[in-house]
Amino acid sequence: MYIKKNFGLLSILRFSGGHMVWISIWAILAAAIYKYTLFGEWMVIPWLPLSVIGTAVAFYVGFKNNSAYDRLWEARKIWGAIVNGSRSWGASAKAFLSNQFTAENHSEAELNSYRKKLIYRHIGWLYALRSQLLIPTSWEHINQNRMVRMATKKRMKQFGVGLHSDEVSESQLSKFLPKEEYERLINYKNTATQIIDQQSQDLKQLREEHIIDDFRHMELQKLLADFYTFQGQCERIKKFPLPRQYGSMSFVFVGIFIFLLPLGMVSEFAKLGEFGVWLSVPFTALVGWVYLMMELVGDYSENPFEGLGNDIPMLSLCRTIEIDLREMLGETELPKPIEPKNDILM
Repeated sequence: MYIKKNFGLLSILRFSGGHMVWISIWAILAAAIYKYTLFGEWMVIPWLPLSVIGTAVAFYVGFKNNSAYDRLWEARKIWGAIVNGSRSWGASAKAFLSNQFTAENHSEAELNSYRKKLIYRHIGWLYALRSQLLIPTSWEHINQNRMVRMATKKRMKQFGVGLHSDEVSESQLSKFLPKEEYERLINYKNTATQIIDQQSQDLKQLREEHIIDDFRHMELQKLLADFYTFQGQCERIKKFPLPRQYGSMSFVFVGIFIFLLPLGMVSEFAKLGEFGVWLSVPFTALVGWVYLMMELVGDYSENPFEGLGNDIPMLSLCRTIEIDLREMLGETELPKPIEPKNDILM
């Protein structure tokens, strides 16, 4: 997540500056062909059909960007619900576990160990879920052609910690789960799912020992069901892409428009005089860059769990929840909040 109000010029150039090179080269080549060869007269495209194509492409790319933003914003709302549900889980686990319904009183230290186990396991679930959501899919940038893949790895390294090899989630998960439990749960295909199931089994045991009554058992179980819902919603966004007929065809349409653009611009600027042909070059590059940027913004927003700068800041949210829940337990030695790196909060 980019944290500044506006993108700086350097950030924009890093994101799309390389595309300006080939757009400018094509604009210069088209202008030179028009001015110095016999092909100039028949390669001209009237401005009216070109403007119709540009309008159609703009509508199509706009639809894609709206859809990509919907996916991004839905993902943020889900993680906002995870934050709220996690705080409710911590407060409930702390308040509900008591000697009120027990035949034999448990010591406060024993009750605190139960509370800590439930809360720490939930923190482990957060990091496990984040780790699973960062596993690359076939349509994400890390699995594209060599040039895109290298640029993606560079951005992952530039923006933050634990994004590609994900050492952060692995270390955090082992810290919040007992060793035997960690070694068992980490080998499941969906560790996050099994962590919540383990929470449910512990609630069952607490109910049998009358540390919680039926009502409190059901309330805590309802929170676990909510976490399953939030996890499923995240997995739906992660594992079902923006339909490729929208996600990829818009790139094709933008490419066609940029290819035709100088063929229409050069003849219009030639009417301005001797140097008008060359004046078309910067304007062609500018218009082409605007369309390309619209395409790139949607392309890099449609996958909010990709480990790139437009992602939901899951690591920061996990750390925020961890701090809140550990403070509920009365702990004072707390980790620091995640700081942005190169203006990106992950």
